[in-house]
Formats: sequence, C-alpha cells, structure tokens
Amino acid sequence: MTNVTPFPVNGAGQVGFDRLELQRIMDLYGRMVSAGHWRDYAMDMGREAAIFSAFRRSAERPEYRIEKRPALRHRQGMWSLVGESGQILKRGQELQGVLAPVERKLLRIVED
Repeated sequence: MTNVTPFPVNGAGQVGFDRLELQRIMDLYGRMVSAGHWRDYAMDMGREAAIFSAFRRSAERPEYRIEKRPALRHRQGMWSLVGESGQILKRGQELQGVLAPVERKLLRIVED
C-alpha cells in the first residue's frame, strides 16, 4: 500500500500562501505575462517567509519578490514588495496595497 505524506501546514513550521493570496498573486502574474513583461516565476516557502519571485527572463534576478513574513505581522506588516536590487519598495498589512505599485506599472505597460 502507498504511504501518503501530508503537505506541511502553517502550524508545522513552514510559511505558505493561502488560496486567496496565491490567486491574487497569480492573477497579477498572468496579466503581466499577457502584457509580455514577465516570463517566469518561482516560489520559495521556508520557516520564516513565503516568497513569490517574478522574472523578466529566467536567467536574471527577479524583477519583484512578494514576501509574506508572519513574524512582522504586528510591526511593519507581513507583506513586502522587494525590487530587483533588494530594496523594499512597499510594506503593509494587506496584500492588495503592497501589489499596488506593480498594478500601476501594468497600466502603464498596457497603455503604451
């Protein structure tokens, strides 16, 4: 008989995205791919953070990283948007507010 190993949940020491968060991020990713701006992505889920990285080309550094760090929930906000050079562009409690600069960039790309 086959042994089934359960997927680790947040209480097991690994941070992850819930369904609505991932849906919001993947929606933005899909729109950026449609606009021809992003081509690849990566997700990393560890003990301290869950990170979604979006790439223009897979051989480069990620253009943006969307990080979820629950330990910062009561301080600066658990969501952060990190730029290509590693600087934090936006930080907050809500994912929608943190994604706003990328959404505005998407509007500029589509208008051009």
